[in-house]
Amino acid sequence: MPWVQNYMPIGGSAVGSACVAAIPLLILFYMLAVRKSKGHIAALAGLLGAFLVAIAVWGMPIPLAVSATLNGAAFGLFPIVWIVVTAVWVYNMTVESGEFAIIKDSLARLTDDRRLQALFIAFAFSCFIEGTAGFGTPVAIAAAMLVGLGFTPVWGAGIALIANTAPVAFGAIGVPIIVAASVSGLDQMAVSAIAGRQLSLLAIIVPLWVCVAMCGFKRSLEVLPAIVVSGVCFASAQFLLSNFHGPTLPDVGSAIVTIAGLALLLKVWKPAKIFRFPGEQETVLAGTGYPLRVIVRAWGAYLILALFVFFWGLPEFKKLLHTIPGSVFTFGWPGLDGAVLKSAPIVAKDTIYAAKYTINWLSAGGTAILLAGLVSVPLMPNYGYAKAIRCLISTIRQLILPIATIAMILGLAYLMNYSGMSSTLGLAFTLTGSFFPFFAPLLGWLGVFLTGSDTSSCALFGGMQKDTAIAVGMSPELAVASNAAGGVTAKMISPQSLSVATAATGMVGQEGNLFRFTILHSIGMTLLLCALTYLQTGPLAFLLP
Repeated sequence: MPWVQNYMPIGGSAVGSACVAAIPLLILFYMLAVRKSKGHIAALAGLLGAFLVAIAVWGMPIPLAVSATLNGAAFGLFPIVWIVVTAVWVYNMTVESGEFAIIKDSLARLTDDRRLQALFIAFAFSCFIEGTAGFGTPVAIAAAMLVGLGFTPVWGAGIALIANTAPVAFGAIGVPIIVAASVSGLDQMAVSAIAGRQLSLLAIIVPLWVCVAMCGFKRSLEVLPAIVVSGVCFASAQFLLSNFHGPTLPDVGSAIVTIAGLALLLKVWKPAKIFRFPGEQETVLAGTGYPLRVIVRAWGAYLILALFVFFWGLPEFKKLLHTIPGSVFTFGWPGLDGAVLKSAPIVAKDTIYAAKYTINWLSAGGTAILLAGLVSVPLMPNYGYAKAIRCLISTIRQLILPIATIAMILGLAYLMNYSGMSSTLGLAFTLTGSFFPFFAPLLGWLGVFLTGSDTSSCALFGGMQKDTAIAVGMSPELAVASNAAGGVTAKMISPQSLSVATAATGMVGQEGNLFRFTILHSIGMTLLLCALTYLQTGPLAFLLP
């Protein structure tokens, strides 16, 4: 007999049960923000808290709790850790081979201003990687590149996380929006259009937000032309593609338009004052720089990487890869698949909570990055495959603690999902009645904080958003789109994202510092989306399709 989830174990009270369900999250918050604990310590404490609450309060059998945790940890190792390891490996190879020094020189000659470098790398280029790969790849690559350019680890990781907001809902060729529409049974184009209208408004201000976070409002005005070009290029392309094409290309198209717009702008405009962080010395550039062919070669690894992840992100290409024998293995997770039953009010009728684990080793994003790195090796002078293999081994050793952290965080997320604790937290939001439109993005925010994935958040809460919206008289398409949009602002504080960013920048153990760096930015952006969603049910209803 499957074990039946209970969503109100505390005296039948949704609010009381939600308060208890939040204990693991409060432990995480306390360990990261107050105790300033290392990431793996905070993750272990949160996981232990979730394990005890799931068993003692939700009544989850111990074997099920163990199996759910191991399932989450396995998902953390593949595909998430696979992406992180390969992304950091490509960066480490460019450093060892000396190619990154040429990349730094080429960017410094284009602009030595830290604000403009952040717009190029953390916003525009990161958005391209988000659109093609997603799942932590853009943060790992952008953060590593910024630190390589001279950003301190905290600033490099923090800025990469803050800038990687507007594209998340359309990441990995639109997977979050596609999943949101699928689980809620709504029209995909309608959900895409509404999310595009919400996030294009956010995208306009993200470049300004990034610059203000770096240097304050007054100094941000010094690069206002670049801020305007970045925001308008990205937002307009995202709006048009999400409304008239669908969810698959808004990020890729927006990133390309933004990079082109910034490059053209810098041909005719330069900031009057160069911004550097306190204590930084002016970059001294010798001679006239490297020949164009050398610069293109140096950027080769990242150009090849972008090409590989683009093709790997195309649904048609994925299907082609899946036709290769032995490229995909799917099996029910032992002791968990078919052993948990979802019940009302989460589902209309009792439903088996499946637990499938897929090893799509060939079509995984990490494999695309690995192949891109292997193809890039011959382009690197005085570098070979023997050095590349040694670099990969040293990269894995470098990332041991982040790997453990990511595995435990995903174990915690899966445990909360299969025990019913995540659904309990979601149910508490449905009690807000006519104010539910304000809280709809918060459900998405909570889902991404728990899982580190907007796709997972949409899968977790998409159906609930639709049903609640219908009950309170809100557009179900708006509620489901708001779930995807609200989730993007939690990416920067999700423990999984923090682990990826610290791993990529050599900040292992400083996840608490990075959490405090990003938390207020996350809250601020989330409240903007909450207010926008609430107003779209009234005075701003004309913004809906």
